[in-house]
Amino acid sequence: MATRNELNGHGATRREALVLSAGAAIVAAMPAAAAPGTGLNSIAGKRGLRFGSAVAWCPPGADRGGVGNPRYTALLERDCGILVAENEMKWQRLRPTPTTFDFERADAIAAYAKAKGMAMRGHTLLWHQTKWMPRWEANHDFGPRPSPTGAAMLTNHIQIVVGRYAPRVTSWDVVNEAVNPDGSGLYETALSRAIGGAEATLDLAFRTARAAAPGAQLVYNDYMSWEPDNARHRAGVLKLLEGFRTRGTPVDALGVQSHLVTQPGGSLTAQQAEWRRFLDAVTAMGYKLVVTEFDVRDNGLPADPAARDRAVADYARAYLDVTLGYPQLREILAWGMTDRYSWIEGFEPRADKALRRPTLYDREFKPKPLHAAVAAALAAAPKR
Repeated sequence: MATRNELNGHGATRREALVLSAGAAIVAAMPAAAAPGTGLNSIAGKRGLRFGSAVAWCPPGADRGGVGNPRYTALLERDCGILVAENEMKWQRLRPTPTTFDFERADAIAAYAKAKGMAMRGHTLLWHQTKWMPRWEANHDFGPRPSPTGAAMLTNHIQIVVGRYAPRVTSWDVVNEAVNPDGSGLYETALSRAIGGAEATLDLAFRTARAAAPGAQLVYNDYMSWEPDNARHRAGVLKLLEGFRTRGTPVDALGVQSHLVTQPGGSLTAQQAEWRRFLDAVTAMGYKLVVTEFDVRDNGLPADPAARDRAVADYARAYLDVTLGYPQLREILAWGMTDRYSWIEGFEPRADKALRRPTLYDREFKPKPLHAAVAAALAAAPKR
């Protein structure tokens, strides 16, 4: 396990060097990229946009959606110009103990992106919910002076992670999902309680990230979306964004996760109008936009794959036509490329047992109507 000399060193350990070497070997086994001009990123580039995807780590030969799987990386190389690690840069994966880091999987993804000439986003420097922090964090002893101890832990984490991947990572999800969607305010964690509260913790995270990566885009990322039952969540996010501006917290953009959920029988016109009001409020405060985690949960749709695929594509196109209309948005990333490896199947299977179809490619790696809808939306977007 790679460590950082009690969180102070910046040189690679012998194990880290071996990991990077292994990452290079994985990259060498990857297939060549598709011809220029044929993928979603090429279409996006003509409008001043960039398209990409999340990618996981997997060992060579494993049937997973990540680096090490040539079938999967062929999709990335066809369609993507920017990648983000699905889980490998989160605290749960990087921080096995309070004083150690494990960069093996994140390094493999970074090595792959570099070898293929793809940009990278960083996700995430602080997922601000107890259930998504390492288990040791909930009962960690912050000592007799918890505020400076907690602040030092967060500061060191951000400095080390950002420093390791700079300047390859051009945009960071500094804070992820801090707003409780029930309208009750911000989540608290053991770390934030030690520091002195959620607000102070989020501000510290962004200020530390700005000092560590002055040229990177700093993003607050959340999953509020355009569905009617997200109104309180959107209101909470707007309140947080207003607070950042009032306090001078260096936040550049709102990451709109875009885990869409189909709404059969609902009014797309009403949803579009409400979504415009939200995005207008965000951009009026001077924030940029990033679509960070795009997929579509096919709720309430018939089991027939063709009917579901058409409805998902139409729903996504209606969403993207509004969202891509904002010149403040320059990047859109899918949260995975193929139904075969989508997180949604395990998170929320359909009651009728029909396999979910939430991504651009089906389980056999064939493009679906959703792929065509995204291509069309990108091609129709105003030029940046």
